[in-house]
Amino acid sequence: MVPHATATAAELTKEDFLAGGRILAAKVKKYQPRIVAILGVGAYRTAFAKPKAIIGEQSEHIHSARVWVLPNPSGLNANYQLPDLVRLFRNLREAAKE
Repeated sequence: MVPHATATAAELTKEDFLAGGRILAAKVKKYQPRIVAILGVGAYRTAFAKPKAIIGEQSEHIHSARVWVLPNPSGLNANYQLPDLVRLFRNLREAAKE
């Protein structure tokens, strides 16, 4: 979502996420993917002003692309264990076949 690496998302500002969302939207418009996957529900909520977004496919699109929000697989994210991550990423893979 942002063009630089950080140790944790806490090092990023709301403005970082908003700017990243605009950049991502421009890339989606240019390259026209069918699906966009965003890792980190907090990043998506902030970057696209969707405070109630949840993990999974979103009802909103970015231009014509379907949007999937997935948990960040970072080891710092203890909310999702490997079996959960596998299931969610598999759901995305199945959607990409549609």
